[in-house]
Amino acid sequence: MVLLTPVLRRELFLPAQTSEISGKPRASAHRPGSNNSGYLSPMAETPLVSIVTPSFNQAHYLEATLLSVLNQDYPNLEYILVDGGSTDGSLEIIRRYADRFAWWVSEKDRGQTEAINKGFAHAHGEILAWLNSDDTYAPHAISEAVAFLQSRPGLGLVYGNANFIDGDGRVIGRFPAAQTDYRRLRRGYVHIPQQASFWRADLWKKVGPLDPSFYFAMDYDLWVRLARLAPLEYVPQVWANFRLHSAGKTVVADDRCWPEMLKVHYRDGGSWFSILQAKYYLRKALGPIWRLRMQARLHKRG
Repeated sequence: MVLLTPVLRRELFLPAQTSEISGKPRASAHRPGSNNSGYLSPMAETPLVSIVTPSFNQAHYLEATLLSVLNQDYPNLEYILVDGGSTDGSLEIIRRYADRFAWWVSEKDRGQTEAINKGFAHAHGEILAWLNSDDTYAPHAISEAVAFLQSRPGLGLVYGNANFIDGDGRVIGRFPAAQTDYRRLRRGYVHIPQQASFWRADLWKKVGPLDPSFYFAMDYDLWVRLARLAPLEYVPQVWANFRLHSAGKTVVADDRCWPEMLKVHYRDGGSWFSILQAKYYLRKALGPIWRLRMQARLHKRG
């Protein structure tokens, strides 16, 4: 999810400074040093990390996503892929790497949120993340995220920086990641790139799954739920690449984001007279201008 705030608008284009087909699940890897709480003990040198990729008709970008996960240097990785019944050649790509997935499936579903929930229902890791099928990880991202979580036993979620990339993988900007917390999240100060975020599985068991009624702001909803229970921390290292392209949700449907954020706000007892509500009206006024500018830039770069 990208929140199209004035800060993001300034930084977006800065230069970089119905049948089921499924794979059989493998037995979960040994998780040395783990304990029943889910928090990492000092001896947990390589806790199992579960990554879920939801996908639907993203064949053009899918292989780059898969390789960015499979080529990570982290040794204890469980990779799960949930495809929504793609018809664009994605299945051929998935089968090419099928023996490297812990579990995968290709079947019709109700969208990205359901696919993510389905994937995490098959996950066994102590640390969780999802990576959309048009985004990629930076080298060493998982190892660095795990090391940071190990060094902060009370931390619930860690997130790094993410580059914006275009359809050809060229860096066109930087996501404005910054430190946030529960109070600031409730005010709409998100600044968490979902692609570069990793959290503890024991907290997911308490707050998950994702709300299936959300199309866009399911990650914001998750961050709020996690931040209510444990601290979040930002690490200023590039861990992911967030692809912006003409068919992406951020370009074609981001106007659904802020109303969903307000749904979280009101659900949790928020007032109609709030900073988040004011930001929504500002976004509603400036959003069409921003979208036209972004589409023009993407078209020009293409």
